[in-house]
Amino acid sequence: MAEFTLHLEAWAHESPIPDRYAFGTLDENSAFALSENISPALRWEHAPEGTQSFAIVLVDPDVPSSGEDVNKEGREVSETLPRVDFFHWLVANLPADSTGLEEGVAAKGVTPRGKPTGKVDYGTVGANNYTQWFAGDADMEGVYGGYDGPCPPWNDRLVHRYVLTVYALGAANVELPENFDGPALLEAIKPHVLASASHMGTYTMNASLR
Repeated sequence: MAEFTLHLEAWAHESPIPDRYAFGTLDENSAFALSENISPALRWEHAPEGTQSFAIVLVDPDVPSSGEDVNKEGREVSETLPRVDFFHWLVANLPADSTGLEEGVAAKGVTPRGKPTGKVDYGTVGANNYTQWFAGDADMEGVYGGYDGPCPPWNDRLVHRYVLTVYALGAANVELPENFDGPALLEAIKPHVLASASHMGTYTMNASLR
């Protein structure tokens, strides 16, 4: 039987992610600017027998564990600093007959204060980590559902990786709390995973590394 496979044409595996799929970018003066923030098209095939639903997780495992130096003039975030996960896209309960998602279905631009979580046409959407990142920001605070793309610190010496994984599950419906986060989704699907397929891209907003 053919192996479960994920296809993503927006960027090649292990290659830089184009700015249009990012939350943040650099303008002509190398200053921060909001980007197009478009969710990429996905396609998968050869789901194993017994697949009853799918889940999608996009995570950056390279986020600084300390914000002390993040985005501060005259400082750099060292590449040796310990890193933590930042989840950018969480979807559960995609139907068993799903074979992919069209570009832009989960985001077409930056939405200040976030986008809804919960049931959508294609599945059940969780809250990405911009929910925590913008907490306390009068202009941006809110619950960020759906896709929101890369926006690593502009002074980070480490080029970030973004790992998008589609899971084929042996359960038709995974019970999840309202506004579920990445760890909650991964824990809920763990007993049901039949197969998974991943695609990785890279992104940096450090002008010296672009």
